[in-house]
Amino acid sequence: MPSVFTRIINGEFPGRFVWRDDQCVAFLTINPLKPGHTLVVPRAEVDHWIDMDESLVSHLNLVALKIGKAIDKVFSPAKVGVILAGLEVPHVHIHVLPIWSESDLNFANAEREPDPAALDDAAEKIRAELKALGFREVSE
Repeated sequence: MPSVFTRIINGEFPGRFVWRDDQCVAFLTINPLKPGHTLVVPRAEVDHWIDMDESLVSHLNLVALKIGKAIDKVFSPAKVGVILAGLEVPHVHIHVLPIWSESDLNFANAEREPDPAALDDAAEKIRAELKALGFREVSE
């Protein structure tokens, strides 16, 4: 059975995409820790990050870096945080989000019912900044 992320990638479930390329996608999470909280997800269904080949690990991290640069410009956080946990969905994903303190990385603080308009706005701002940074893989 496909993971929820594969179903989002395939268009079976909605997603607020900010990046698409042949190896991965990036979309906003539906339960953000902070506005702009984005997931970088490989197209291939891999449960544990240590099972990915080195080239895919490198690619995901480079995309996370690009997304992080856009998040930094859009939200002006103290730092851009990255989490690779993978316990909630059996499909590798990198969380990239603006943070102002370590408590911003606590999943217990995730927004359970975020405003859809706020999610759309954050996605549009990230896409616009990725385009401004010159990246062509930005999702429309």
